[in-house]
Amino acid sequence: MKRYDLIIVGAGPSGLSAAIEAAKRGLKVVVFDENEKPGGQLFKQIHKFFGSKEHKAKIRGFVIGQQLLEEADKAGVSVVLNATVIGLYQDKEVVVKIEEEVHHYKGDAIIIATGASENMVTFEGWTLPGVIGAGAAQTMMNLDGVKPGKKVLMLGSGNVGLVVSFQLLQCGCEVVALVDAAPKVGGYGVHAAKVARTGVPFYLSHTIVKAEGTECVTSVTIAEVDSKFQFIPGTEKHFDVDTICVAVGLSPMSQLLKMAGCKMENNPKRGGQVPICDEYGATSIPGIFVAGDVSGIEEASSAMIEGRMAGVTAAEYLGYMEETELTENLTELDKALDGLRQGMFAPKNRGQNITETEEGIPVSQNLLKHGFVADDEIERFPGVTHKAGIHPVMECTQNIPCNPCQDACPKHCIKIGEKITSLPAVDESATCIGCGMCVASCSGQAIFLVDETYEAGFASITLPYEFLPLPVKGTKGKALGRNGAAVCEAEVIDVRTAPAFDKTNLLTIKVPTAYATAARFFKA
Repeated sequence: MKRYDLIIVGAGPSGLSAAIEAAKRGLKVVVFDENEKPGGQLFKQIHKFFGSKEHKAKIRGFVIGQQLLEEADKAGVSVVLNATVIGLYQDKEVVVKIEEEVHHYKGDAIIIATGASENMVTFEGWTLPGVIGAGAAQTMMNLDGVKPGKKVLMLGSGNVGLVVSFQLLQCGCEVVALVDAAPKVGGYGVHAAKVARTGVPFYLSHTIVKAEGTECVTSVTIAEVDSKFQFIPGTEKHFDVDTICVAVGLSPMSQLLKMAGCKMENNPKRGGQVPICDEYGATSIPGIFVAGDVSGIEEASSAMIEGRMAGVTAAEYLGYMEETELTENLTELDKALDGLRQGMFAPKNRGQNITETEEGIPVSQNLLKHGFVADDEIERFPGVTHKAGIHPVMECTQNIPCNPCQDACPKHCIKIGEKITSLPAVDESATCIGCGMCVASCSGQAIFLVDETYEAGFASITLPYEFLPLPVKGTKGKALGRNGAAVCEAEVIDVRTAPAFDKTNLLTIKVPTAYATAARFFKA
């Protein structure tokens, strides 16, 4: 039986982060993962992360995955793939199925970082081919290069549903509707807004009645629901689709911990059956730790920090670190994690009806109900300003932990301050040079460069654009508003790409001056 100082189950963001921290302290570490590729969800995530520099903000998920794998390799971590852990016992014996053989390993410490699995809802026709999880759609698109379908309906308006809807559009799919039984959008407003301005309609307080088809999905019927989530007769709506994507939450994959005898609890706020553990991942069994979604559903940025916490805690438990060094490390990591757990979407605020921002500004009700900030609401936010010449307009209207725009501007036109969740504002004393770094760096694609005095009767708008084919200078089309409806004629006057933009192209369009504050997307 082979023995390791530390055995980690799961080579996702938390497992790899834990492995790196432990191996750097001298531990002999092995990571088992049932998949054929390491990295977990990271390699599906082509969008840019939120947070700050320390949280790897404005870096795309698959790039973060590559960085973690390189770090793990340099630290001497052994990663075993196609290895399914089928048993975990109290004496820290791990049973692993590799190909057709079963192997037994012993660890002086164990970290479980198995992540979470997608939830599913049942409705008439839910077993038809064409009904898939949003994570499955991401795998098909971003790992396998396969288009999930031509016409897709998305069920679920949390961050997963919103992000995957946008990626489906990037893949060339038509998203016919985004549906959620909840009365308001569940994910970040900036994610909802970038989907809405492409023309995707939101149906809140609606859910699926049935999926139709014989051998596969050919259409779907939805209906409005009341406060008790019962269908309201006469509100049915029908869509021709070939794919239904389901994004209705995640459940921690905590079965191994239960098998090992760890004390468990059913905690809806953390996603379901989770181990009882301290803030650094120590379970009720000494030497068994947890990290990431298996201990409570959060974003990948949080999972990486939790992994680092578990890694250093395990190192100290096994005597590879002094307690003083552990305390210093955990203090730093606590601060980083606390930054991500602030704002409207903090774990402590789940289920709360927040009506004002931290600055005392009324939250956009239109954003919550329809996915976009209404024209008569947008002006109340500090990032929306008007002045002669080119200047940034930041349509970031919720307190989310993110500040790369502040660091990206070489002229310091954008200010957020020390509190990472503050709404971005414009420093009127600074002069914008139109470099576009703020537009490219915004993880929520919520920043635009506007010149209301571009030329007589016309304004220019520089917007983030991540679709192919990329329009060329001189292309004419329609400018779409925040709600995705055409507002005016538009012409592309500039297209910029640069390594510093990290695949976010800057499209500059010319529109009549009257639409400078309304035009937010371009359709050729």
